Parts: sequence; C-alpha cells; structure tokens
Amino acid sequence: MSVEWKDRYPIGEFEAPDRFTDELLQSWIKDIAELPAKLRAAVEGLDEEQLNTPYRDGGWTVRQVVHHVADSHINSYVRFKLALTEDGPTIRPYDEGRWAELPDARQLPVEVSLSLLDSLHERWTTLLHSFGPEQFNRSFIHPESGEASLETAVGLYSWHGRHHTAHITSLAKRMGW
Repeated sequence: MSVEWKDRYPIGEFEAPDRFTDELLQSWIKDIAELPAKLRAAVEGLDEEQLNTPYRDGGWTVRQVVHHVADSHINSYVRFKLALTEDGPTIRPYDEGRWAELPDARQLPVEVSLSLLDSLHERWTTLLHSFGPEQFNRSFIHPESGEASLETAVGLYSWHGRHHTAHITSLAKRMGW
C-alpha cells in the first residue's frame, strides 16, 4: 500500500457487505450520529494556517474537507427523503470538487458547517432510527453509479464521515499538531 493511497484512503475504501444485519445497520447509524462531535474534535484547536493546510498533496484543505462533509451529507439526507417519498427517484449528482472551490468552502469558518452538521445529523439519525426493513430496502437511482438501496447508503455515509475525519486526524498526527 503506497503512502499516497494511505493518505487518500486512511481507513480504506468503502465496501458494501454481502449481507446487511440489524447490528451492522445500527452501528452505521451510530457512526452517523457521532460524526459531528468527532469531526469537531478533529479540528478543535487548529489555527487558520492549519485549517488551510491540504490533508495530502493535491488534496483539499482541512477547511474544505469540513465544508465538503456538510455539503455531501445535506445531499445525502435529501436523497434519503426522496427515496422514502418517491418510487426509485433519480437523484441529481453534484460536482463535489467544484463545490469545494466555491468561496464558502474556501473561506468560511469551519464552525458554520460543524453547527449545520449538528442539526442535520440530529434530524437524519432520528429518521434512520425509525426505519424498518421496508425503508432500508427503498432505493434511489444515481445517474452515474446506478441504483442504491438506503441500507447501502447508510453504510456509505458511515464510512464517508469516518473517512474524512481520518483525513484530518492523520494529517494532524503527521504534522505533530
């Protein structure tokens, strides 16, 4: 495993399981519930220079990573709501790289997105805790990657939050912050 790969995927890539259990789904929901506090802890005490440091060569800054997580999870929450209220909706993708270059992602304090994530994840996990098998089996269609069940999407977003938090904590460790 190369250093570049490890910097890009500090916890490895997401792999959907062959079988979804209630225990697995509940552990993923717990990850989603805990993300705002863990992401907040990862950036606590970082100064402006540190927040503006890329987590890897050619990567986003810590600030952009935090804002990206908020952007991504807002989109995911909406996709979950669409899948619950429509039959197999086709969702709209977005260009996350271009979003990360917009002024809000490059300049705003990270607290703006951390506060947003607190509220968003409270709503999202309340919704997820209400799911039974029927809701987890609902799906949406992504124009680029095809159909995705909500049970797979829960796993993906559990991984996504841990993945980006690890970008920050791995950088901090490497830099001795």
